Order: sequence, then C-alpha cells, then structure tokens
Amino acid sequence: MNGILNLFISIVQAPALLVGLLAILGLLLQKKKGTVVIQGGIKTFAGFLILTGGAGILSSSLDPFAKMFQFALNVQGVVPSNEAVVAIALVEYGSLTALIMFVGMIVNVLLSRFTRFKYIFLTGQAMLYVSCLTAVILVSTGMGTGIKTILLGGIFEGTLLTITPALCQPYMRVITGGDAVAMGHTGNIGYALSGWFGEHFGNKAHSTEDINIPKSLSFLRDSTVSITIVMAIVYLILAILTGQTFVETNLSHGSNYLVFAIIQAGTFAAGFAVVLQGVRMILAEIIPAFQGIAMKLVPNSKPALDVPIIFPYAPNAVLLGFLVSFFVGALSMFAMVAMHTVVIIPGVVGHFFCGAAAAIYGNAKGGRRGAIIGTIINSLLISWLPLFILPVLGNMSLASSTFADTDYLIPGIILGNLGDLGQTALTISILAFLVLVILSSRLIKKPSTEQ
Repeated sequence: MNGILNLFISIVQAPALLVGLLAILGLLLQKKKGTVVIQGGIKTFAGFLILTGGAGILSSSLDPFAKMFQFALNVQGVVPSNEAVVAIALVEYGSLTALIMFVGMIVNVLLSRFTRFKYIFLTGQAMLYVSCLTAVILVSTGMGTGIKTILLGGIFEGTLLTITPALCQPYMRVITGGDAVAMGHTGNIGYALSGWFGEHFGNKAHSTEDINIPKSLSFLRDSTVSITIVMAIVYLILAILTGQTFVETNLSHGSNYLVFAIIQAGTFAAGFAVVLQGVRMILAEIIPAFQGIAMKLVPNSKPALDVPIIFPYAPNAVLLGFLVSFFVGALSMFAMVAMHTVVIIPGVVGHFFCGAAAAIYGNAKGGRRGAIIGTIINSLLISWLPLFILPVLGNMSLASSTFADTDYLIPGIILGNLGDLGQTALTISILAFLVLVILSSRLIKKPSTEQ
C-alpha cells in the first residue's frame, strides 16, 4: 500500500510526467500513429520540464531579493510559501494527503464529465497542496484520519478545483483569444476578482501591451531586454539599501554586490524567457492531444494548466503586476508592524506569480487601470488573509510559514471556521458545496455561456 501511495505521490508531484501521460492518452484515443503518440508525449513532457525549469530559475533569482528585503528593513515574521508549509505538513499528513488527492481527482473528472464545468485540473503540485491544506484543517477540527476525512476532503478538493477554473474562464477567453485552455492555479479566486474589478473600474481602451515607446527606445519592446533593465534597477537599489557587507558575505560568495545584483536581474529575465519557450511547446502539443480525451472520456473538456501559461499574452502586465503586488505587500507589512499583529512578510515568489497573473486578468477587460486595480485587490487578499488562516491550521499555525494563494486562504478560512461549528456542520457544508456546484451548472443554458 505504501509503495502504491509513494508512486502516486511521485507522479502527481511531477506535473510534466502527469501531463505527458495525459497527452499520450489523448493521442491514443484519437488512434494516432505510434510515432505521433511518442512525439506528442515527449514534447509535452519536455515542454513542462522547460516551463518548470524556467519557473525555478525565476524563483532562485527572487530568493536573494527576499533575503535582502528582510535584512534591509530588519523585519521578522511569517513568510507565505506554499512549498515551505506543505513540506512541513507532509511529514505528518503525507498518506492522508495522497488519499484525499486521489479522491479529489476522481471527483474533478466526474464533475467535468457530468456537469457543464468542463475543466480538468492538471497542475499536479497545486492539487497536492490543496489536498494537504484540506487534510490539515479537517484533522485540526478533530475529524481524525479515517475514511470519512478522506472522502469529505476529496469531495471538497475536487469540487473546488472544478469550479475555480470556471470562475476565471470568461477572462481566459479574452486573454488567450480562444476557449481551448483554462487556468489551473491556486490563485484563481483572486484572478477572477482581479478581472471583475478591472472590467468594472478599468478602461479596456488602454492595454498594458499598448504602451507607446519612442522609436529610439523601441528595443524595450523586447520583453527580455525590458525585464532585464527594470529588474536591474530594482535589484541595484535594494542591494545598495542592504549594504555591500551583507550581500557579499551571505549571498554573492564574495562577488561584488552590484555585479551580483545585475546578474540576478539577468537571471530573472532568462528564467522568464525559458518559461515562454516551455509555454509555446505545451500549447502546441497538449491542446491537440487533449481533444482525444475531450471526445472520448469528457466531451468538450478543457485542460486547466499552471499560471505561467498566460505570461506570453501580456509580458508588460507581468512586470507591472509583480511590482505593484509586492509594493502593496510591503505597505501591508508596515501596517501590521504598526498594528502590533503577526507580521506577514511579502513572499516574493507569490507576489511575482500571483501579481503577474492578477495584472493580466485585470488588463483583459480593464486595460492598464484595470491591471493596477486588479493587482491591488489580489495583493491585499494574499497580504492580509494569512492572518486569518493561521488560527485554523492547528499545530501548523506555529510554523514560520503559511499558505500564500487565494485558493488556499479563502476556502481554508471558511472550512476551518465551519469546523468550529462541529463535524456535522462541516460535513453538511462540504456536501452542500458539491450540490451547489452541480445545481449552478444546470442554470447554464447554452454551451457558449459555459463558465
């Protein structure tokens, strides 16, 4: 049993392998030639590895940024980091997490098959993290680790990961110019809110991607060039504020601190370029392959993929979103210091990925103003909601890290507070959530209005 669980966890923790296998399945269902099946599977697999490799490069370049920021401002507190808090939790809840995730995947596929919410969630690490959050909260309410917890946790996770891509899809259609792919990330609630605020308070006539650049500066239209220059300025300012001694002693291994800052900015831009290449490969392979699954197993279904999938559609919004989101997070941190609450230190990686996506969503129907407003809303959520999820995490609330994205924070807070009302109330609420999603699907009259 443990061997099967370990194999299952290993596969879902490797989304490249998971999606590559699904691409192979889709091509086999279409009865493609063996060479086409092998090529599609390998290119999808490699594309995801390229994408995750690029995301890793981005994250590694942001790590010294976070350390310089904390040292320069001399603050200590809780840093939202999904990877860190899940790594701690899996030591105690590993088997329960895997079983909840397995049930959740089945629920997601069944809902996609039998409702009009045709979104199959394919971001393996996000599924694992949501399962882990669910396990931690359910156990902290006293429910135990038995079959009831596994089934309820799986129903909750599968339902959540079916409905959140649906919330984002009206904006995904605008962003991608089609309806072939969905958003499969754990910031979806925040992105949908960003899109809504952008749509209602922005101005679509002025997109982030239509910024007028003089001919003499036309080279800045190249995203690699513009990102390198902007991030170099940011890193240099932060390095100077941090001081030469700290950077060269703790981060650069003796290299000049200003040179180190410039290299990190270039590394960030390089990671972004790698992500874009991975996205192109994935979209070229997974969408045609997924048609086989859609036709045979889950008609009209769409793959819900990780957040970098939208970065190529609005590279200016990516940079704008990160800077605005992190700035709002920093202001929120200072407000917490003044209020003498637990201090939530802005997680740079979270503010980059979630801030970038929020800006893209806000820009979709609200232009530059919508991008900024949407990013501010999302940043306020991921900056302040960690304060409210800490009390419902049981002994995990003592960790120096916590969950970072809206789809952990908002459902987690609701689930934890329902648990305070007793196990019966919690059970009824999870089942009611499932029924509500099924009923809301029935209200969708036409396929063209699928949400």
